[in-house]
Amino acid sequence: MNAVTPGGMQGAPMDGMADLGAFGGISVRLSVEVGAVRMSLRDVLALQAGAVHALDRRVDQPVDVLINERLIARGEIVSIGDRFGVKLTEIVTGGAAA
Repeated sequence: MNAVTPGGMQGAPMDGMADLGAFGGISVRLSVEVGAVRMSLRDVLALQAGAVHALDRRVDQPVDVLINERLIARGEIVSIGDRFGVKLTEIVTGGAAA
């Protein structure tokens, strides 16, 4: 069985995926974190349109894939037509906290 994304792309399911029964229908939030920057509240309040701030990652580093704010994988940003996507390159075992 292949996983299908909303954009219609297919991929192999995660290894060891059990039959979840009724739990399989529970909705979770999957998010992709490109990077972060730590700022003082003063600096946040002074933000203006057009301001640019360097994040804590290099362009060639993988992005974090999180489910409900818990790190589950790492990957790379890809283009799917006119949208962004993420290609998983590593599954994080043990569901490490982000």
